[in-house]
Amino acid sequence: MRSLEFIKSRTQITIWLALIVGVSSAPFHTSCTHAQSTLPNDGSSYASWRGPAGNGSFAEAAYPTKWSDQENIQWRAVLPGRGASTPIFAAGKIFVTAADESHNYLIGISMDGDILWSEKIGHADAAKNKKASGANSSPVSDGKHVFAYFKSGDLIACDVDGKKVWETNLQSSYGEDTLWWDLGTSPVLTDDAVVIAVMQTGPSFLVALDKSTGKQLWKTDRQFNVNSESNQSYTTPVLTSQAGTQVLVTMGADHLTGHTTQGKSLFSVGGFNPKDERFFRSIASPVVYDGLAICPYARGATLTAIRLGPTLEDAKRVAWFRDDIGVDVPTPALGEDKLFLLSDDGQVSCLQASTGKTISEMRLPKNRNKYSSSPTFCDGKLYCTREDATTFVVDTSNDLELVAENEIEGDTVATLLFVDGKIYLRTYEELICIGNQ
Repeated sequence: MRSLEFIKSRTQITIWLALIVGVSSAPFHTSCTHAQSTLPNDGSSYASWRGPAGNGSFAEAAYPTKWSDQENIQWRAVLPGRGASTPIFAAGKIFVTAADESHNYLIGISMDGDILWSEKIGHADAAKNKKASGANSSPVSDGKHVFAYFKSGDLIACDVDGKKVWETNLQSSYGEDTLWWDLGTSPVLTDDAVVIAVMQTGPSFLVALDKSTGKQLWKTDRQFNVNSESNQSYTTPVLTSQAGTQVLVTMGADHLTGHTTQGKSLFSVGGFNPKDERFFRSIASPVVYDGLAICPYARGATLTAIRLGPTLEDAKRVAWFRDDIGVDVPTPALGEDKLFLLSDDGQVSCLQASTGKTISEMRLPKNRNKYSSSPTFCDGKLYCTREDATTFVVDTSNDLELVAENEIEGDTVATLLFVDGKIYLRTYEELICIGNQ
């Protein structure tokens, strides 16, 4: 890796300077010495698609490392429709979404694989991309309610037993979806609200709805003058804690922004696209570690760590930057102080999160399928799932070492869920429970 202090190429200089100049900072009102997710680490509530810590890391347990269609499969539950969303765990149940040709569904499943309830929601919108569906966004839960968001704009809140609490449609309220492709961002929970990021051509914004009633609490514009598809974003905001204050960190439209959970803008970092490329849509979400937001961008060409605060001079916002490594679709995972990248073609890189320095790299087996699922870290191992539902298990204790290749029937772009010694793999049509027998 080449550090910022020794940048040589004109391209690196251009991007680095653009990031510095592109910062417009409203100073933080509280200091920030260590930024983490505010989600509890026991998996019992505030469940979300990136796990209990919000960073792709799961608490250590005796999880399986080997399985197949004939080995270590506890059960398979057929879902009422197709979906690309990741399942979540809350209140002793698994929750997942799906959509058929007519309707969206939010589904509650027991830990034994029984479908407990299936709530029908709105009218499904068909996917534009063959990898997607009308149910791409993952649900989120506070342990009492489950919230689900769909490509059609439908947003629903149910209690954990399947009783509908409220339902609304964001497109009816705020305007039609203008994404070129299929909705990807998932809901995020604060203490009082469910927050949705809408980042697209035309009106782009963050909106917070009351968790109990669905009524709007606040809405703030997130509109930037960027080029063509760069307006489009499929990322999910990250909720972090800074000296006891919750902050929503959002990547998209060539900018990283921070807002309070009341919608007040704290900072805006631009310059991720200094040459004004037309097609720098954003898919992989940022990862927060120790006061840094680590941001994949430029279709996998760059990786930038931005300091989130306390009050900083603009020139000190960039902690480290690389233009020789990155990811496009899978969101990186964090394991202690290590950042794990999985590229679309199976390149795995382990970086020191604080400096961006490469620790080790390896290449996973390749075939015609790509890697779209985000990697997960658990018990010193990195789990990487390919689109043919084959999961590769990599030991990270020393150098990266492939220890298992697990083939299973199905196709997927969803991320694995780890709960109490069992792994839940969602294919387009099924939810599969994997556990040591």
